[in-house]
Amino acid sequence: MLRHLTVRDFVIVDHLELEFCAGFGALTGETGAGKSILLDALGLALGGKGDAGVVRSGQARAEIVAEFDLPADSALAAWLEEQSLTSEDGTVQMRRVIDSSGRSKAWLNGSPVVLGQLRAAGELLADIHGQHAHHALLRSEAQLALVDAHGGLSADAVEVARRFRVWMGARKAREASEAGAASSERERELLTWQVTELRELAFEPDEWDALNQEQARLAHAASLIEGSGEILDGLAEGELALVSLLERLAGRAADMRQYDARVGDVEDLLRGAGIQLDEAVHALRRYRDRLDLDPQRLTEVDQRIQAVTALARKHRCAPADLPALLAESDARLAQLTRQSDPEALAREEAAAQEAFLAVARPLSVARKQVASALSAAVTEAMQTLAMAGARFEVCLATEVAGAATGLERVEFLVTANASQPLRPLSKVASGGELSRIGLAIQVITSRNAATPTLLFDEVDVGIGGRVAEIVGRLLRQLGSDRQVLCVTHLPQVAAQANWQWSIAKDNDGDETLSRVMVLTPTERIEEIARMLGGVQITDTTRSHAAEMLAAAGNPV
Repeated sequence: MLRHLTVRDFVIVDHLELEFCAGFGALTGETGAGKSILLDALGLALGGKGDAGVVRSGQARAEIVAEFDLPADSALAAWLEEQSLTSEDGTVQMRRVIDSSGRSKAWLNGSPVVLGQLRAAGELLADIHGQHAHHALLRSEAQLALVDAHGGLSADAVEVARRFRVWMGARKAREASEAGAASSERERELLTWQVTELRELAFEPDEWDALNQEQARLAHAASLIEGSGEILDGLAEGELALVSLLERLAGRAADMRQYDARVGDVEDLLRGAGIQLDEAVHALRRYRDRLDLDPQRLTEVDQRIQAVTALARKHRCAPADLPALLAESDARLAQLTRQSDPEALAREEAAAQEAFLAVARPLSVARKQVASALSAAVTEAMQTLAMAGARFEVCLATEVAGAATGLERVEFLVTANASQPLRPLSKVASGGELSRIGLAIQVITSRNAATPTLLFDEVDVGIGGRVAEIVGRLLRQLGSDRQVLCVTHLPQVAAQANWQWSIAKDNDGDETLSRVMVLTPTERIEEIARMLGGVQITDTTRSHAAEMLAAAGNPV
């Protein structure tokens, strides 16, 4: 569960340090006070998207740190171990910083991580239900994703989609082969001749530089021999050879050293230079002895360079790129050769289809079971939300040809009255009914979720009265075995919470900031009364608020 949240310079929050409790907690306050901002901040810490707009005006960066208890023997514990991100105190600390230019950095248990890692951990720690989440239920893809997530089938659905893409790729290859058989054959003949020509050249990637170096040496062999002799004459073989002269000068320095030791450094330097010159003489003699005027080899190298250059010019590429051209042409030729066999392509397509069906069929069976259970559970929940006689059904329509989503498409059907037929949710549900149905689905799917913290951001919009109290009871019941946080404007929902915070704006004249206050039992009465009575709060309103809190089992 969420234990601690630190927020600095986020939107209209300057600095908050919040300690969270178990059970069901309500966040209340006037519209625009910043209630949803706290959940937005937590969403960033969990790996959500963020930009420079979240940084408080005039500040360099926004920072959010969230600390959770680490469930023992959980999937998250195993994942952290695998990523070498474990902590010693049995907690998970998630930190996110976004600067005023929009750059983002993330840490997990003190170690820098990429945003994807932060998000992966966050999905195992908390589940956020936004205030417009029920509108997503009108989209077919969102409905199918919900069914898969509720049944733990998301990974299977991803594999089905991957195999469908492979199948479609194989089909496209076969159809392209059949449609362009003649042009493919012409291209294949051209590539065959091109590959043969390049293979006959037998040109290696590192050969071009070696050829040019050898050609330069052979073409200038006479000049190199002459230059070597000239240098050797100057160093050791001429009348004024430097080696002999340096030896005499070193000997003269040695004589002087007998009378003044300070000349010793000069003698050492001269003798060191003499050793180096002597080594240079030996190295140059070996080099000159290996030099050879070889017109025949020069002709061979020139012809080789001309052949490579001519072929490179023919194919409009640099000589050094010819080996890469051969590899590319060879690969394309192999592809065209395979495509020239429609029967082989048809077999590959059939194999890809069978691989798709091998995972799609079991997924269909599992989806039907999940759909049946979800339909019954949502229908039952609707009866408690002032929708007596209403019915909900997850309809799975068969996709005969198959699709990336599998062998079926999903549609949520609903009827508000037992005498009316089921119709698509998008066509029959009013705003209030959609809110209640969406809330029922969220509560039911959350029961099966493994995440220890559930966050609801004004999901009770569009309901009130007795239904609002029932929603509050559902959330309180949900909070009996996990942590539930709910931003709400409804006193019936807030009264059911185990604990409550009030969020308000504070204007000091220069800027407006959001403040959070942990409410005592007495302060809760005042806050619930405000939510009930508006501007004028009377003793009767306070009495009603106290009754609501007491009826929910909260201290007053």
